[in-house]
Amino acid sequence: MRSKKAPAKPAVKTFVLDTNVLLHSSQSVESFKENDVVIPMAVIEELDKFKKNSDELGRNARRVIRLLDQLRESVADAGPGQLALGVPLSNVSPVATGKLSVVCATVGDSTIGRKVDAVFGCELNLGSPDNRILRCACELQAKGNDVVFISKDVNLRLKADALGLPVMDYERGKVNSDTLYTGFEVADVPQSKLDALYRDHEIPATGFSLLANEFLLLNSESNGKKSAMARLRDDGKLHLLEQFRESVWNVLPRNKEQRMAFDVLLDPDVRLVTLVGGAGTGKTLLALAAALQMVLREDRYERILVSRPIIPLGNDIGFLPGSKGAKLSSWMQPIFDNLEFLIGSDDKARPKSSSHFSVESMLNSGKLELEALTYIRGRSISRQFVIIDEAQNLTPHEVKTIISRCGDDTKMVLTGDPHQIDNPYLDASSNGLSYTVERLKGQSLFGHVTLAKSERSDLAALAAQLL
Repeated sequence: MRSKKAPAKPAVKTFVLDTNVLLHSSQSVESFKENDVVIPMAVIEELDKFKKNSDELGRNARRVIRLLDQLRESVADAGPGQLALGVPLSNVSPVATGKLSVVCATVGDSTIGRKVDAVFGCELNLGSPDNRILRCACELQAKGNDVVFISKDVNLRLKADALGLPVMDYERGKVNSDTLYTGFEVADVPQSKLDALYRDHEIPATGFSLLANEFLLLNSESNGKKSAMARLRDDGKLHLLEQFRESVWNVLPRNKEQRMAFDVLLDPDVRLVTLVGGAGTGKTLLALAAALQMVLREDRYERILVSRPIIPLGNDIGFLPGSKGAKLSSWMQPIFDNLEFLIGSDDKARPKSSSHFSVESMLNSGKLELEALTYIRGRSISRQFVIIDEAQNLTPHEVKTIISRCGDDTKMVLTGDPHQIDNPYLDASSNGLSYTVERLKGQSLFGHVTLAKSERSDLAALAAQLL
């Protein structure tokens, strides 16, 4: 009898990591399973520049440096130089079984020099860290390694591709932004189902493939003018969304998506809400109106806590003079604009100046708190209505850190537009807001609505549509 051949082991790839991959995720070195990971020396030099930062980039840089030091110590008995030869990642990781190496680009290698010259017409300037990283990858490929270059820098991926290197973006934590969960579905149903829903205010959800807290817009098959909106609750039934006969802090929903948003914003059983939409769709205004309603009128929460990333200052507010509140006021102006509109509209007879006083009085009384995300780490936030504005500028890890701050009876709302990102290391698919929507959809504590129509003004809607 012929002996069966053992299945061939998959070829081990060599993944060369750019600095921005490690700054984006300190766990990226453990994401390649049985494959080998190479970190060029230029990357370690760049990590050294970030390690003193107090933001997420600095924390990730320090984590990676500590991980490399743990790997070095795990083979210290073998003598110096082991990181250059390759150290098993299993020494520090429960999931990765490949090796990690730290390599340095060779100066004056004629083979690589001719290859670069053939592509670019000149030698790469080794004074640039990016070029030294590319040279390391090229040398490993020339030695016969199955090299894949991983970078979140589009320009560097273009240069690597021109040199014949297979390139990839770092995909872990990315979602498909084109098919992002919207929070609602549309279905044509018999008129009898609509009649039953309006009569009983609920119907069984059989026949519909819905997630927890997902909305359904039901259109009558026989009469196109008749429809209803419902939400799938924990009891497995579709519950009718009633018409808003009373405003929420003098704000009435202007479209079906805003009705859905208010439904989950005002439901205390839905502890986390994400609102995604373009400019003028009402994300922040709806969140603040619901917060004012539930804090000041219903006394369900003790205070409103508002925060947003401060990207233009590199996540650091120390460059501005004054107290924390004074520093934050410039970056919280969009919040103040919405609050002044809401509080001013609560009593149109009051002079405009009193609306400013009302916002100030909320701050002085502790009913409204502004917080920099820099200081939210380590906190335990209980009985508060938390709004994180512009959440598309946060990484998945930052969003995880923020949501994990929630204590008992706290509700959190994340708002943002994944297509307006200021963080250079994120895009519509890798930001924390999109990641949260896709990972938490279907959970009973989570609700989401994608807002589509701009309601700020006719001019704002025209700009959003045509510009």
